[in-house]
Amino acid sequence: MSKKPSQSLADTLKPFVAPFRFDGAGKFHLKSCKANEKGGLDKDKAEDILQSNRERLNDFQEKLYAQDRWSLLVIFQGMDASGKDSAIKSIFEGVNPLGCEVTSFKQPSSLELNHDFMWRAMIALPERGRIGIFNRSYYEECLVTRVHPEFLAAEKIPHKLVTGNIWQERFADICAIERYLARNGTLILKFFLNVSKQEQRERFLDRLDQPAKNWKFSMNDISERARWPRYMAVYQDIVRHTSTPFAPWYVVPADHKWFARVVIGSAIVSALEALSLHFPRADKASLAEFERVRQALESEGRGRSKSKKVAKGPTSAKKGKKAD
Repeated sequence: MSKKPSQSLADTLKPFVAPFRFDGAGKFHLKSCKANEKGGLDKDKAEDILQSNRERLNDFQEKLYAQDRWSLLVIFQGMDASGKDSAIKSIFEGVNPLGCEVTSFKQPSSLELNHDFMWRAMIALPERGRIGIFNRSYYEECLVTRVHPEFLAAEKIPHKLVTGNIWQERFADICAIERYLARNGTLILKFFLNVSKQEQRERFLDRLDQPAKNWKFSMNDISERARWPRYMAVYQDIVRHTSTPFAPWYVVPADHKWFARVVIGSAIVSALEALSLHFPRADKASLAEFERVRQALESEGRGRSKSKKVAKGPTSAKKGKKAD
């Protein structure tokens, strides 16, 4: 009786990836995306998947680094308290820090404002063999600046270039750059952590109640919360206009942090598996050179062993007994 073929990693993780992936095909409505989805899992099952994904990610990262051909750019976007920081910490736990770098994008500095809106992100892109994680990203320049027009004014763009088409133009520019990066070997994965307003409220209260978390709270978080409908409308527009097959968005249910981490980790390892990463194979010339080095090292070891025997000399008495 023939055995059924084992499922590929992508097939195994598909239930936690495919429902949340948007690549520009079909219509997208943010309201249809449930923030409290659990994917039929409980915390224990989710932790098993998360741990397996950590091990897979660690293996893929070593091959990515050794092969030195591809790079991975992971983008995290979401409202305050959506779980971006904790997701990064949990999912990438155990990954070699030599091949992974996190960049957080805060309010632009005066230097950054003297450049185009993509500049600060471009200089932080991961090199080949590395994983780059953007905690917020260049998408802030289509988000916060749209909700706060005064921030756009601070970017010093010539007045005649700031028209009613500026957001469509930025979407087009971003898609063009992401296409360019993809064509040059950068795998781009974008995650919007879709937390509900009610869950954000609970997390804000938790930050206020626990002294160890007080530092995370800012009064600015409350003022931005008042603009929730506007932010949701802009996020919907971003996903609609910048989801592509080469740089898809994953709208991650984020009310349950453990499930959000399952979705994100599963999407990352599934995408890396598709790259067919492997450790570099030595050519015939290198293998011949390795053999000569091996022989030299083994010969050196035998020489040292003989030297030790000569230096030690014959023993004239057993331990604990005097010689005649």
